[in-house]
Amino acid sequence: MKLAVVGSGYVGLVTGTCFADMGNDVWCIDVDEKKIDGLKKGILPIYEPGLEEMVRRNYAEGRLRFTTSLEEGIENVLFVFIAVGTPPEEDGSADLQHVLGVAQSIGRIMKRYMVVVNKSTVPVGTAEKVREAIRGELMMRNMESQEFDVVSNPEFLKEGDAIEDFLKPDRVVVGTDNPRTAELMRELYSTFLRQGDRVRIMDIPSAELTKYAANAMLATRISFMNELALLCEKTGADIENVRQGIGSDRRIGSSFLYAGIGYGGSCFPKDVKALIYTSKKNGFSASILNAVEEVNRKQREYFVQKVLSHMGDDLKGKTLAVWGLAFKPQTDDMREAPAIDIISGLRNRGAQIRAHDPIAIETARQVLGDQGIQYSIHNYEVLEGADALLLLTEWHHFRRPDFAKMKSMMKAPVIFDGRNQYDPESMKELGFVYFSIGRKAAR
Repeated sequence: MKLAVVGSGYVGLVTGTCFADMGNDVWCIDVDEKKIDGLKKGILPIYEPGLEEMVRRNYAEGRLRFTTSLEEGIENVLFVFIAVGTPPEEDGSADLQHVLGVAQSIGRIMKRYMVVVNKSTVPVGTAEKVREAIRGELMMRNMESQEFDVVSNPEFLKEGDAIEDFLKPDRVVVGTDNPRTAELMRELYSTFLRQGDRVRIMDIPSAELTKYAANAMLATRISFMNELALLCEKTGADIENVRQGIGSDRRIGSSFLYAGIGYGGSCFPKDVKALIYTSKKNGFSASILNAVEEVNRKQREYFVQKVLSHMGDDLKGKTLAVWGLAFKPQTDDMREAPAIDIISGLRNRGAQIRAHDPIAIETARQVLGDQGIQYSIHNYEVLEGADALLLLTEWHHFRRPDFAKMKSMMKAPVIFDGRNQYDPESMKELGFVYFSIGRKAAR
């Protein structure tokens, strides 16, 4: 099949590349000339495991092409995916200017039937706005009779595992009011669903809401566990035991039940805010979601206070090593990363920071700057003379480090583990002062 993807950021590039990898002819379109020139040379604007090799291969074999020209990209395609950004406004609402701008541009050059697919994360009612934008442009061209369809097809990609998620989806949600379009979308995705039909056809508003609801549910589980972790510390319970106890219940499951320093990234914070805004707009208060957001904010403050309780409020002259800057492993994404608030809070109290992340250093430098912070691609290097180590992202190579080496390098053998990576009893035996989230301290 022939399709185009407008927007070559995280969602658009993964979408276009995975469709191309299944034999489709795909145009990826973006207004950023530098980005498009880079993609033609195999230089990606994002980090995602396995994506660079897949882009290079499909481009070399001619199935994946890049252009800044919308007219060139959609000239002969049946499907046009809109995958541009919808950043949050200050009130939590989604900024739809890029989505609607693309819709208007499509309407100005459309010559035949197309299925316009909203892949961007958008609030309920956006598909109708896209339809109106296209129709308005067609009317100005005296082409009112030109047929087209608008579909909601939200993405459910996890950063760091996006290719696997796209190639082997749990479900493909398709919102449409046209049975013919539903079958076209089912056929488009059929190559990814050979193990069984997991396409969920529904009305457009339900599809639009499903994306927000999924992320809000996962964010809720995270905040719930973080709140329980604080209760564990007050009562002497252990959050790891509680997690295993409830996670073994088939009605609950174990996913997203890990206590830590809260969620971040491009999706959870934005989507929770968007649902809160949509609720207010429709005349009611989303009490649970407001609490989810508040717990997540407080969890970062709580972690800073845990450091200050041990080291004192004045951190002048103290050097703190940090392992992990990205909001999660396998990505360089710093959007809403807990490390931002935690490092800022500690720098404001005079601490000098030495930070390591295997991928996100350059992104972090753009967000955090260089004042009061040194960066290193070597995790042990930041430990030299450190008064404590803060583990903020659970990269795999942090799981079994050389603790003897760490202890010999650090000024004080103190670890604040924001991801509960280590066992408290083992850390005590190794001679570390160890702080984690919601677990019993070693006796």
